Amino acid sequence: MVTAGRSFGVPIRKVAFASFIGTCIEFFDMYIFGTASALVFSSLFFPSLDPLTGTLAAFATFGVGFAARPLGGVIFGHFGDRLGRKVMLVLSLAFMGGGTTVVGLLPTYQQIGIWAPVLLVMARLLQGVAIGGEWSGAVLMAAEHAPPGKRAFYASWPLCGVPVGLVLATTSFYLVGQLPQDAMMSWGWRIPFLASAVLLVVGLYIRAQVSESPAFQAVRDRGQEARFPAAEVVRRAGKPVLIGILAMAANSIPFYMPTVFALKYGVEQGGASRGTILLAVCAAAVVEIFTIPYVAVLADRYGRRPLLLAGGVLAILQAFPFFWLLDTGNTAAIVVAMMIALPVVHALTYSPMASFLSELFATRLRYSGSAISYQVGSMLWSGPVPFVAAALFAWAGGSWPLSLYMLVPAALSVGAVFVARESYQDDIQLIGSQSGEVRGEAAVS
Repeated sequence: MVTAGRSFGVPIRKVAFASFIGTCIEFFDMYIFGTASALVFSSLFFPSLDPLTGTLAAFATFGVGFAARPLGGVIFGHFGDRLGRKVMLVLSLAFMGGGTTVVGLLPTYQQIGIWAPVLLVMARLLQGVAIGGEWSGAVLMAAEHAPPGKRAFYASWPLCGVPVGLVLATTSFYLVGQLPQDAMMSWGWRIPFLASAVLLVVGLYIRAQVSESPAFQAVRDRGQEARFPAAEVVRRAGKPVLIGILAMAANSIPFYMPTVFALKYGVEQGGASRGTILLAVCAAAVVEIFTIPYVAVLADRYGRRPLLLAGGVLAILQAFPFFWLLDTGNTAAIVVAMMIALPVVHALTYSPMASFLSELFATRLRYSGSAISYQVGSMLWSGPVPFVAAALFAWAGGSWPLSLYMLVPAALSVGAVFVARESYQDDIQLIGSQSGEVRGEAAVS
């Protein structure tokens, strides 16, 4: 028997913190790559290209990691549904930290020529595969250990690692950005990447202390593990996978637009300093650390769909004003834009997503189903953002297509969430059992 809030002798808060700390480290790793793509990689790894093409190449390298995410979701999802959640969490963190440390040690184009961008892409691919398995594993460990009525709250703890990782990444690049330009470009940019190795050791130690998810343990005790989880998800759970992929759009594009592309747009178009943009992003991310769990509490009280729908509508409404505020170059206006985009819109569309995706699938397919939905959604909606945004702006010379690029996918998310069923009162161990846990059918009818 599993006691609410305490599974196999492990307090739920310890489990949730272990999920949080690993996600924080992994997203720190991802965001320092994104920030470096916007600020330094075009000069260091693509210097033979003109400035626009070099920027596009750097942003394309950032997007490569998202292309690898679905592969990571399938691999880690397969073994997470076959062998358990815990071991996959440890492996995903080790792979991500290793790839990030390698980036900090890479020689530049000036030193080894074309091999520099090739190695950069390979390191980014390793990061992408690792993070493809991280999100779902961290979320499921928290959600499947959580007591009734608090599933969205505890499942949101790993999501808090996203803004914390963003704060750490932005702060680290702001600090190294205070170095003289020559020092910054020669060795300063490497410091955040190498610091990840220290965080990695801490994260691995903490994650090694937690126990397996009770929901998965129950499936294993009954001998009901799926033989090929990803194949079953595709065959039996097409509707919830599609809902999950489309639901991701409203939190993906409105997040990477301000946190990656705006670092260049705000400087070149609005005339703001790089430090101003970084500090505005950092301040908004700090506030989001608190709004994510608050939104999750509301999702436990009122359901996942009302919060996701409200966030999707706000994402549509803020699409044009966001760029109007950045265009002013005014510090206060930029801070307002970031505060709306991150702790309000992104928190509403992202915080309930952990429990929403987890509850779309039966336990025996939950890791694979949620990972495929989340990571295919990330590949489609998140990865292309910096590249597509830069190309659209170069084509139009204005922000209107960027606003449309944020607006239309958000509308798709609203439609997907609208047709989904509400699941906040369901028992997570029984989700899908009405269709037969053995067959592993999805929880969405």
